[in-house]
Amino acid sequence: MSIKIHLAGGKKVNAKIEGFEIKTDQPVHAGGEGSAPDPFTLFLASIGTCAGVYVQSFCDNRKISTDGIRINMDYQYDKIAKLIGKILIDIVVPPDFPGHYDNAVISSAGLCTVKRHLKESIPVIITVSR
Repeated sequence: MSIKIHLAGGKKVNAKIEGFEIKTDQPVHAGGEGSAPDPFTLFLASIGTCAGVYVQSFCDNRKISTDGIRINMDYQYDKIAKLIGKILIDIVVPPDFPGHYDNAVISSAGLCTVKRHLKESIPVIITVSR
């Protein structure tokens, strides 16, 4: 697979991959126009959306409705290392989600390929809430 990167002027840098164009820009405070997410935000979003793919598949395989399921993701910044210290993913399920699947859906989200490519020193904490 080849990804073509195009410098689009200003602080905009775009990627073309498999027929799609992914646009990025820097925020206004960093000299960009804020017209698209910055690359680091896309990186973070890829972790959350990848976990979502696995949660979706888990539910589909068990014929569990995904209505009302959402994923909230946050992170804690390590000011000393100047890197992310921890990523927190919360799978919010509706009250009728079968509770005996909580740990299994957490494990499923943990299979995310993007997450597995992170250094092991960055904990990714996944929980379920209602």
